[in-house]
Amino acid sequence: MTTGEPSPFDHRMAVFDSDDGFVSAALPFLGEGLGASGEPPPVAVAAPRNLDLLRDALGSDAKDVTCIPHTDWYTGSAANAIAQAAAYLTAHAGPGGRLHLVMEPVWGGRAGRSARETTEWIRYEALANLLFAPMATTALCAYDTRTAGPAVVAAARRTHPDTEVYEDPLRLAAELDAVPLPLPPTGALSLAEPHAATVQSWAVGRGLPAADAELFAAAVTETAAVLAPLGGELLLWGEAPACVAELRSVRRLDDPLAGFVPPADGPDPGPGLWYARQVCAYVDLRDDAGGATVRLQYA
Repeated sequence: MTTGEPSPFDHRMAVFDSDDGFVSAALPFLGEGLGASGEPPPVAVAAPRNLDLLRDALGSDAKDVTCIPHTDWYTGSAANAIAQAAAYLTAHAGPGGRLHLVMEPVWGGRAGRSARETTEWIRYEALANLLFAPMATTALCAYDTRTAGPAVVAAARRTHPDTEVYEDPLRLAAELDAVPLPLPPTGALSLAEPHAATVQSWAVGRGLPAADAELFAAAVTETAAVLAPLGGELLLWGEAPACVAELRSVRRLDDPLAGFVPPADGPDPGPGLWYARQVCAYVDLRDDAGGATVRLQYA
């Protein structure tokens, strides 16, 4: 039984290579949550098949565990997952964020479909240690080597404080950001001002449906407002759905959490980089001596 003052965010990792391995890792963790004083029922976010295994293993206790298919939780980008977690904790966690969560990413889907996507999820795992630090939430991230693969597991170990290779999140984020962005193509469209109507019209012309083009244009203008004063033209390139915009600022952002922190007035998307991260699949930030570059890719 858990007693005393709420502890800080407890971010753990379990690695397994079999069905029995998953149950062996998740079952005692959920039991810990069931026995925790002052906590709501624990939550398991996992593959449907693994949820069935857990229900069988839990027996009569299964009714006290909230089970959520991971395809219902991880529905978009890493930033979307942060928003989902923040909203869920606000609505369902106990005092101070007290809740036990089993979290199994969809490594066979979006999160594992490319090295580019995997990088974003590793960043999410690292920054979660900062974003949820004030919360008394206990999370167990489940990594199945049959789907995640050894490279993903090795990288993820560096983001979990209970491993021997844990890295400071800011150092790891800086390492990820040290990889230069590819140069814009020579045929990129250059605009002097980021007018929403112009960006939306361009995106429609590149094949984005009107509703998506409107969201993309809003992300561009919201980002421009954060970066003001801008330090150069807006560049646009790509074909739907991967429409890309790049903006420059004359000042550095110097904040690895930029756009990951929900607005203070609630979990709904708000202005600025938070909105851009919720709308776009990728938001890349790079600081240099001359200021900051922000690149948005819609999908």
